[in-house]
Amino acid sequence: MSDLKNDRFLKALMRQPVDRTPVWMMRQAGRYLPEYRAVRSQAGDFMSLCKNTELACEVTLQPLERYEMDAAILFSDILTIPDAMGLGLYFETGEGPKFRKPVRTAADIEGLQVINTASDLAYVTDAVSMIRRELNGRVPLIGFSGSPWTLATYMIEGQSSRDFARAKTMLYTQPELMHQLLDKLALSVIDYLNAQIRAGAQAVQIFDTWGGALSHAAYAEFSLAYMQKIVAGLIRHYDGRDVPVILFTKGGGQWLEAMADTGCQALGLDWSTDIAAAKRRVGDRVALQGNMDPAVLRADAATIEHQVDAILAGFGGGPGHVFNLGHGITPDIDPDNVKVFIDAVHKFSKKY
Repeated sequence: MSDLKNDRFLKALMRQPVDRTPVWMMRQAGRYLPEYRAVRSQAGDFMSLCKNTELACEVTLQPLERYEMDAAILFSDILTIPDAMGLGLYFETGEGPKFRKPVRTAADIEGLQVINTASDLAYVTDAVSMIRRELNGRVPLIGFSGSPWTLATYMIEGQSSRDFARAKTMLYTQPELMHQLLDKLALSVIDYLNAQIRAGAQAVQIFDTWGGALSHAAYAEFSLAYMQKIVAGLIRHYDGRDVPVILFTKGGGQWLEAMADTGCQALGLDWSTDIAAAKRRVGDRVALQGNMDPAVLRADAATIEHQVDAILAGFGGGPGHVFNLGHGITPDIDPDNVKVFIDAVHKFSKKY
């Protein structure tokens, strides 16, 4: 597909040379933008916004109107899959996502159906198609999903959790039951991401937000093995170009080599991992995405610029770096500081 006016992001993921380091932000369409808050109040609530094709498209494009980003990311939520499985997702103001019917027993897991995106989550692929059309080749579109382990934690706990007591209890006392759940989720994620790719997503990211809560052995068995299964099941070439896959395990810096072995094209790094050390460890096997602490965006312009320059210097020369935050931008950030951040990546990355 030669219709892309800016393919820096895709080139960097494939470790091809670019004129400057591409940049996007996790949660770039979100609550730090007043225009997002206006559309969200118009939609009524978060899930209504996700399910409204036109509005989901509008908020996906909002950050591109303000900033010179090198990619758009689909506006959606990682919990669309468990919601489609019938768990009754809802959001309490200030408390995050909750499920009316958490998954606790063998019978609960037995009753779950692997999703069929075409019938269960058409609103997501409709949004992908519309966003891709509206982008008209400005920048590539990223699709995404949660990892099976991360989705499972929400489904078992019934909400977000500090210690994942229920999920870990199942993992250690009924490992075969946990594997049954993770297998259904992996098959669902494969179907979901492939549907996004067919609808127009040009790269996909798997968010393993809670993988870092696992022990070394449990991570390999209950998180990474399922992400590897997903990577193996994805459409890797579509519409005349490669479709790169990014794996992001928050708190997963100790497992980069194993993650690179999955066959993905890129690894997302959180801010706790030194990017220079990460590059030494994975060499030229994968691209690296990251990894400024989102809290830096609360600082003054000089501090933001210094932090950006330090990460670029850490990565150094050569291809394969996509600049990003080490996690999603938080709602309290001044949009002007984001401009300082994006401009700094443009300004300082040319020399590398």
